[in-house]
Amino acid sequence: MSTFHAVIWMDHSEAHAVMFDREHVQAQRIKSRSHHKHQGKGDDSHAFFADIAGALTGTHEVLLCGPGLAHNQFREWCSHHQAAVAETIVDSVVADHPSDAQLVALARQFFKKFDNMAADPSLA
Repeated sequence: MSTFHAVIWMDHSEAHAVMFDREHVQAQRIKSRSHHKHQGKGDDSHAFFADIAGALTGTHEVLLCGPGLAHNQFREWCSHHQAAVAETIVDSVVADHPSDAQLVALARQFFKKFDNMAADPSLA
């Protein structure tokens, strides 16, 4: 499904990728292959981050969120390994453990403001 927006909630053990447009919402859960807590380093996080980046194919703007540092580490990983995905990431915010419906509501509100600011050159 090719959509315009995506929101990714993530921690070091799983990610919820929700892609949406005005009419459609598609959610996907991506689990880390590691059974151990880690700090986003090593081969396990590389595979996990690659799986998340792969889920973002076809999206144009991505909002990252989560309770810890994983979303920031994913953003940094993308800048080194997936430049095309890194260019689509517009922001990252702290969020506890919202449901997929709450994620979409948060993202819709964020992107409404973001898109309005991007459309008005006097606000840039």
